[in-house]
Amino acid sequence: MAEPLLEARGVSKRYGNVLALDGADFTVLPGEVVALIGDNGAGKSTLVKTLSGAIRPDSGEILIGGKPVRMASPLDARVHGIETVYQDLALAPDLDAAANLHLGRELYRLKFLHVLNRSAMRQRAVTAFADLGVKLPDVAAPVGTLSGGQRQSVAVARAVLYASKVIFMDEPTAALGVVQRERVLDTIRRVRDRGIAVVLISHNMPEVLAVADRVEVLRMGRRVAVYTASQSSVEELVGAMTGALEVAAARPGSAAPGNGNGPADEDGASRAGPKIDKPADGSDGSQA
Repeated sequence: MAEPLLEARGVSKRYGNVLALDGADFTVLPGEVVALIGDNGAGKSTLVKTLSGAIRPDSGEILIGGKPVRMASPLDARVHGIETVYQDLALAPDLDAAANLHLGRELYRLKFLHVLNRSAMRQRAVTAFADLGVKLPDVAAPVGTLSGGQRQSVAVARAVLYASKVIFMDEPTAALGVVQRERVLDTIRRVRDRGIAVVLISHNMPEVLAVADRVEVLRMGRRVAVYTASQSSVEELVGAMTGALEVAAARPGSAAPGNGNGPADEDGASRAGPKIDKPADGSDGSQA
């Protein structure tokens, strides 16, 4: 198996009396779409913000390429080639697509005079959209006049332009129509084909199974299962999310996620079914 591109090990985060993450693990492999799913309050947003540098964990470690790193801010994550597309997209509606693509990274003719190189920015934007198969009516039109799917594509293209390793996408198809949703999913596949790993956070299980290579499940701040998407079903994913599905915990030394065959026995022989992470307290992780 390839070495993990991005990994969280035993990450915990507490907000007062609320334990948002309780020794959470997470793995991203090179060139894959991995879905991070869980019920509301499972810790998905906290884990993503931790891995993207927005918040600092209380304990645990984050590794990139097998090496521990410390990310004190999203700027540190950007240095490591990690970008995030948030659910609100973080676009400036009054600016055109090219300007939004370069927010905070503008190109200048005369930087000391803050004279923008608008032609270079526009050409770069046209190339970036073409590479992803994104079609906009006019790159000079304000983003606020674009459809929801087109705005989502602008946000994704911005992340792709600067990401070299991983892109986090938080509910990228929320509030989109069927046609726009399919276009966004196709864009995600194109990003993966460029060798950039995509972490998809979604509550839409059919959508997850349609686009993801692997699925990691969080419950009560812990990773409780890892599935190969092509070998899973909506029922299994929902059961793991809610604790309704009873599954045996994987023993230490089980196969790492992503091998496509579920956990392995100690002699390396593969067993059917998902990889399940055993909670620290030794229980089966199911809820009463």
